[in-house]
Amino acid sequence: MTETWNANDPGVLRLPSGRLVRGRGLRKPLPAGPTPTYAVYLLGKQPPEVPWETRWLRWPDFRLPGDRPQAAAVLREAWKRAADERVEIACGGGRGRTGTALACLAVLDGVPADEAVEYVRRHYDRHAVETPWQKRYVRRFAD
Repeated sequence: MTETWNANDPGVLRLPSGRLVRGRGLRKPLPAGPTPTYAVYLLGKQPPEVPWETRWLRWPDFRLPGDRPQAAAVLREAWKRAADERVEIACGGGRGRTGTALACLAVLDGVPADEAVEYVRRHYDRHAVETPWQKRYVRRFAD
């Protein structure tokens, strides 16, 4: 078992179950402190290598994941691992794609799908989930 994030660290979202997940923008410097043990990178091209375990989802900026069944499986794995690992979800800016993925994790954690975007905006970043189709993706994520 690995320690999880500190709930007060920047970018850390506490889900209703108590799971902690860090969202961040990859264009910003890596925050001080512990590194992830598992990360999901939401980018249009393959991310650079890092010394922790990662999964890459092809997800172009302002769009949706290219392979939705794969995205659902990867996000479910991230949610499960967040119970006892330091899980990071990140895209270029840390708002649109990251916010969308965090909202999907909130749905997996029991937040009603039609409330998940507001939950993430309230507890992570008020600008999270940037496009109408990203909001729709979250609302339909549990279907």
